[in-house]
Amino acid sequence: MPRYLVERTFANGLGLPVCAEGAAASAEIIRINAEEQVTWLHSYVSADKSTTFCIYDGPNQEAILRAAQRNALPIDRITEVRVLDPYFYF
Repeated sequence: MPRYLVERTFANGLGLPVCAEGAAASAEIIRINAEEQVTWLHSYVSADKSTTFCIYDGPNQEAILRAAQRNALPIDRITEVRVLDPYFYF
């Protein structure tokens, strides 16, 4: 399955609290993503919480976009990526 880096900007900062409410929101995102055959693997968040860099597996960019739209999440850019492991060379 292809892997994607999804860049997002949140003008007011990422509003996903680390509590039961945040867990429920994440579970709903995961549920909707599954309906689009998309898997959210993990995200990196900037220090000011205005930008996220999310790693997803999915069948294609269109599925990633559909899942984001259904989850009301912004997308600045979607880039198909592959892993480059520096330890491969040793």
